[in-house]
Amino acid sequence: MYEREKFMKHAVRNALGAALGVVLVSSTAFAAFSALKLDRTHSKVGFTAATVIFDVDGEFGEYSVDIDGDPSKPETVKVEASIDVASIDTQNAKRDDHLKSPDFFDAAKYPKIRFTSIGVKAKGSQLTVKGNLTMHGKTKLVSIPFKVAKGKNGAGVDVTTYKGKLTLDRTEFGIGTDSVAAKISLEDEVEIELLIVTFQ
Repeated sequence: MYEREKFMKHAVRNALGAALGVVLVSSTAFAAFSALKLDRTHSKVGFTAATVIFDVDGEFGEYSVDIDGDPSKPETVKVEASIDVASIDTQNAKRDDHLKSPDFFDAAKYPKIRFTSIGVKAKGSQLTVKGNLTMHGKTKLVSIPFKVAKGKNGAGVDVTTYKGKLTLDRTEFGIGTDSVAAKISLEDEVEIELLIVTFQ
């Protein structure tokens, strides 16, 4: 009887240990692949458009960025981003209204700018994210290089920062192509600056 009870206790202990091991392994795997969260306080989606006499700097205040996958394995990472066109801000209300009009972005008809990745490659401290950018009803394949840096923010939380730059030809998306003012003074190329700060 004693031996039987001893055997049963041993079996139960082993079963519990195995179950706990499965839970721990599953939790670790889930943590490794949990989606990164966006630090909106420090992230920024900005741009610079050049005219013949000066540059116009601006940014979009409303956007979302979803990054899923294992950051240590870039090939597993998928990125989805959406920008609210109506949130454009160049520190000039009249100009912003014009940019939202059918002359440029036509925010009423095309309220969102969207990006969906199709591949991520790493080389040293740089990532290249390739994907489809949809803006003003047109979709183009683009590659965005990012410099990656890791550290702690002011609250002591571990963060990863992605700094990216991209040059776009606005005319390929039909933005400003029917505007007389744009034809006279606005350059075709627009510099996009991305600062994406994330944490888990």
